[in-house]
Amino acid sequence: MNRLLRDAMIVARRDYFAVVGTPTFLLFLLSPLLMIVFGLIGGLGAAQMGKSAGARREIVAIVAPADQAMLRAADGRLRRTASPMLPKLAFEAPKADVAAQGQDVLNERDREVSAVLYGPLERPHLTYPSAGAFSATYMESLAEEAVRARRSGIASDKPVIEAVRNEIKPKQARQSTQQASGYGAVFVIFLLTLLLAGQSVGMLSEEKSNKVIEILVAAIRIEAIFIGKLVGLFGVAMTFVAFWATLMGGGVALLPITMMDILTDYTPAIGLPLFFFFGTLYFIMAFMLLGAMFLGMGAIAASQREIQLMSLPITALQVGVFSLANAAASNPGSGLATFAEWFPFSAPFAMAARGAVDASITPHLIALSWQTLWVGIVIYVASAVFKRGVLKTGGSLFRKKVAATSG
Repeated sequence: MNRLLRDAMIVARRDYFAVVGTPTFLLFLLSPLLMIVFGLIGGLGAAQMGKSAGARREIVAIVAPADQAMLRAADGRLRRTASPMLPKLAFEAPKADVAAQGQDVLNERDREVSAVLYGPLERPHLTYPSAGAFSATYMESLAEEAVRARRSGIASDKPVIEAVRNEIKPKQARQSTQQASGYGAVFVIFLLTLLLAGQSVGMLSEEKSNKVIEILVAAIRIEAIFIGKLVGLFGVAMTFVAFWATLMGGGVALLPITMMDILTDYTPAIGLPLFFFFGTLYFIMAFMLLGAMFLGMGAIAASQREIQLMSLPITALQVGVFSLANAAASNPGSGLATFAEWFPFSAPFAMAARGAVDASITPHLIALSWQTLWVGIVIYVASAVFKRGVLKTGGSLFRKKVAATSG
């Protein structure tokens, strides 16, 4: 076992520096800038999620029934000429402490309330988060229109109300913004695994064409070659991730305070430190699954054309898994989300998204154990396929030499 691990680390170090030590690796690091198609996919998904959240957004007026009727009529008149993206108007009966009631309404996690109005219409109090300033202005216009209608149409251009505005910061992130964080995690893990894991196929194809793989097999056990290549490829992937994480971390540090406040609204339910920690573990699981499959596939392919043809099913599987995890991120707690969290190939993505909306840690520990089991199964099967494919690379004399070396 010690010799196996030692040989595997030799192969891993060789493959790592063979990739990182070349000038083309810099182009590889910058390749995400050229991935416009993936950006469009992510943009369309985020737009769909934003549209879903917009349909649930509302503005709430906490006023007496008589004032509710006046505001509803004013809303019917103004909404015809206003933006179609305006939140729907909802009402609540005032309680003893109407100011506290307004705060509670804004802080309800399962509601998308962008502004709250309470108090007399002549002097309404408007409470809203920073992102709800437009909704607060619309509610102020509603109160103005309602008071003018109640006074039989005041012709004066002067305001007839005196609004009191109170911009606050919500105590916790909305579920829609947390879902957006989950979708972001799904997209990043998908992009990284698809971009990085496929590098093993090209490397293996080159080694098979110039007979390097035969020299390796003659000196080292095939299992050590497989493990070493998977670990070396993972090292390249982590270098790539570290490079972009450093750039993005520096960019976030340079953001203005107001932009930082907006980013804070997207804080996952599990907390940022644990979200990044579990997200990294899920990326490792997804990468090992896909990297092992690509290595096994590259070993049995006889030419570059065969590799390209065989890559299509795995890529199609990844796109399907991405769609499944994206649907799970949009519908947390649903049966579809549960299936995605248990299906081995979509579980890393779906569980990363779950961390954004669910503060429980136990499901992640269970999921990681389950995914570790499947990573072991996939690596075992892929290594067997890899061994079978490599042994067919050379002629009969080569196979005899390999058999003698393995023995």
